Amino acid sequence: MNNNALRAVILDAATLGDEISLAPLAAITHLTVHAITAPEEVADRIRDAQVVILNKVRLNQANLAHAAHLKLICVSATGYDNIDVDYCRSRGIAVCNVLGYSTDSVAQLTVAMVLDLMLHLPEMTGYVRSGAYTASGVANRLSPTFHELAGKTWGIVGAGNIGKKVARVAEAFGCRVLICRRRPDPDYPNTDIDTLCREADIISVHTPLSEETRGLISRERIAAMKRGVILVNVARGAVIDEAALADALREGQIGGLGVDVYSTEPLPADHPLYAVRELPNVCFTPHMAWGAVESRQRCIDEMAENIRAFSRGEIRCRVDLL
Repeated sequence: MNNNALRAVILDAATLGDEISLAPLAAITHLTVHAITAPEEVADRIRDAQVVILNKVRLNQANLAHAAHLKLICVSATGYDNIDVDYCRSRGIAVCNVLGYSTDSVAQLTVAMVLDLMLHLPEMTGYVRSGAYTASGVANRLSPTFHELAGKTWGIVGAGNIGKKVARVAEAFGCRVLICRRRPDPDYPNTDIDTLCREADIISVHTPLSEETRGLISRERIAAMKRGVILVNVARGAVIDEAALADALREGQIGGLGVDVYSTEPLPADHPLYAVRELPNVCFTPHMAWGAVESRQRCIDEMAENIRAFSRGEIRCRVDLL
């Protein structure tokens, strides 16, 4: 390693899993690794760092003010709403995210959730596992009723890399695809969010969290959805009114709900979705969509490229320049 390599610290390596290698980062920095960093520990751990690498830890003016040597923040994600980018910009601290690394992984879980909710797989597999199928004397079981995807309208909120991948899979199943995004897309019919909510049989949410998208799927828009709609959120919890989600699920407005992300993580016991987590028509997962092992290693490799580019004076994945 070059003696002039930047001093780097990873604040929450435990969120990246044990199966991946941090060697690409260690090869180009003087690297200190922390499995978990509590909020009150952040300021001290970044005090002497020139590069901070993180996933979920929040960086704001209160803790960044102590980091006099900090030059670069690398988030191991595409979303960066846990970083005060405006403050970083005012301090001249570069901020890099990672683009496209988790497209296949998140799209895979999105489709798996829709299929699980459409086909009632937990009930069907549980029927066999319990021995009830064997004891029934009937060759098959066809309830609860399930439907084909072919001919359904799949609405995609936020058609970036992940949304477009989901759209292609939906098309392969014979779905009509509607998308809602800021810029029109030549490949799919573009519509506004209210039309999408009214017309779609299946809705998957892939938009980043921003002041524009916070609460985008409101109580009113949920109420306007088709009764029995299947809704999947793999974006950010706060994009949807989570209390309204829970209410609509109880009332039967939502026929199936898949959620991988929550406004507070891990999901707390006083969260509105916690109370409905055991209903048969939900598929809740622990913010895992991005985390296929291939995706996580790709993320590490891309962060190393971001650090190399920064060291060479190149601009790569710089969200502070947007």
